[in-house]
Amino acid sequence: MLKQCAVLHSRLLPWAPLFTRLTLGVIFFAHGADKLFGWYGGGGFKGTVSLMQNLHLEPAAFFAALSGGGELLGGILVFLGLLTPLGAFLIASTMVVAIATVHWEGGLFARDNGFEYPLTVLGAAISLIFSGAGSFSLDSLLKRSLCSSSSPEQ
Repeated sequence: MLKQCAVLHSRLLPWAPLFTRLTLGVIFFAHGADKLFGWYGGGGFKGTVSLMQNLHLEPAAFFAALSGGGELLGGILVFLGLLTPLGAFLIASTMVVAIATVHWEGGLFARDNGFEYPLTVLGAAISLIFSGAGSFSLDSLLKRSLCSSSSPEQ
């Protein structure tokens, strides 16, 4: 029975980063697109600049571009599994700033505008920084392509 569990575990393990990547990737692509372009009913770049001003993050336009761009690019990279540690770092750093500037005073629970959700995302992003994208990713495909011998034997 133990051997069967080990075999099942080894077969399922490569899928774990994929589901984390797809979830974070979609969410952060949408957040970034909303902050930069207002695609999902948000205030777009102008609204994000206003938010940064309210948070006393100056120059507000710079931090709005950094926040929205980091979320958008991080989401795309993580979703594709391309340069995953970089993409996950962009997401993680955005969450650290969100916790420090918006959610810390609310305490832990999301119901009080606390840091429960950004902390969860931060944990998932840090996990991807250390684990990498997994087998089902462009990172893995590129690694196999770059590391395989393409020159004929002599």
